[in-house]
Amino acid sequence: MPRPASPVAPAPADPRRTAPTIPALPVVRLEDTAAAPRAAEVRAPDAKAIKTVLVVDDDVDLRDTMRDVLEEEGYAVATAANAVRIPDRMPYAEATNFPTLYPTAYGALKWKANLQPGEALLVHGAGGGSGLTGIEVGKAMGATVIASAGGADKLAAAKEAGADHMIDYRTEDLRARVLELTDGRGADVIYDPVGGSAFDVSLRCVAPEGRIIPMCFASGTIPQIPANILLVKNVTVIGFYYGYWTGWGGKKAPSAKDAAGLEQRRAMVAAAQEELMRWFTEGKLLATVAATFDLADWVKAFKLIQQRTVVGKAVLVP
Repeated sequence: MPRPASPVAPAPADPRRTAPTIPALPVVRLEDTAAAPRAAEVRAPDAKAIKTVLVVDDDVDLRDTMRDVLEEEGYAVATAANAVRIPDRMPYAEATNFPTLYPTAYGALKWKANLQPGEALLVHGAGGGSGLTGIEVGKAMGATVIASAGGADKLAAAKEAGADHMIDYRTEDLRARVLELTDGRGADVIYDPVGGSAFDVSLRCVAPEGRIIPMCFASGTIPQIPANILLVKNVTVIGFYYGYWTGWGGKKAPSAKDAAGLEQRRAMVAAAQEELMRWFTEGKLLATVAATFDLADWVKAFKLIQQRTVVGKAVLVP
């Protein structure tokens, strides 16, 4: 059933000085999603600052002035392609893993690395949010997962997430242990949110025809890749930026060709989110949250992350 469209009402001459008026935009309110098949259902947490969520399709020209009006009235505005339906049994804090962390791991491991059942997957930073989601997605895809982290608490979280083997890089020789666990062959796929020395070790314990995915650089050091090692070991280093698949960013309107490609990628993202939600309901994804912090305590939360003491994801709540 097509969504009824309404003409856009004129915006107030000065929305910051006059009483804001909510225009009759072709938008979807939280309770109206049944009449809007192109929009995903969104459940917003109870918060005084937000009355409801308006889900807007990409073809709606929501000018900055109009967005200001809506936000001043206490509305949150979301692009329909970025709205994700979550199961009723999923708490909001745990749901914060799904806009980026899980689909990033899914896209990197499935679309780009083509991870196969039975392959050895090495996950660095296995006690953090990115690492734990990498473990769970890898296990759901049938891989044998080797988790690398520093400290017993992080390795315990990795084990709970489903890792088959744990390595404490602080006390063990990471390269030697990976080779031992893979009968000398090395890891087929390496998921690396750490960079720095972890990436250097990856080059020395990746299997022939292996794939290395540098997800981010939590160590603070961006690796420099020696092409000679890639050549002699037939190794592939894969770049994967999830924002490209969702259409985040961009300073100008896409060309017709780019817009068509984006529509295809967003369809893949939607299908991935459906599978991820199914995995969650089946108990394959834990969506681990280390702790929740009041928004006013954001400095404390960031310091804990900086000190690398957080196991899982730290979540700010209003």
